[in-house]
Amino acid sequence: MISKVVEVSTGRFETAYDLTGDCERFLAGLSPDADGLLHVWVPHATAGLAIIETGAGSDDDLLATLRDLLPADDRWRHRHGSPGHGRDHVLPAFLPPYATIPVLAGRMALGTWQSLILVDTNRDNAHRQVRLSFLPG
Repeated sequence: MISKVVEVSTGRFETAYDLTGDCERFLAGLSPDADGLLHVWVPHATAGLAIIETGAGSDDDLLATLRDLLPADDRWRHRHGSPGHGRDHVLPAFLPPYATIPVLAGRMALGTWQSLILVDTNRDNAHRQVRLSFLPG
């Protein structure tokens, strides 16, 4: 297994950060004919991963949907941090902190419009780590 940690600055706003380029750069360091699995792990209790189309509004639609499903108000029992922070701890139940993507000939086998994104609604933590691990097939 080959592994690397990518540092991501998500800022102080809800973010859908596209990790696809980071993953492609990681895989570029492997043999060009490598087949296997890329496992992506976010070791945070308030962030998740999604595979969606980006750049055409879907990433903004996802964040808007999460605001509707998980409003930043005072309904949450988990109350430390900024108002509504408890919802950030529920996010990984909807968007898990992991994804596994097939790799064929050194490239992710994503569909034409698919991208891997880090979703972070936590305004209290602007720094994230993402572990990329390649498991040869």
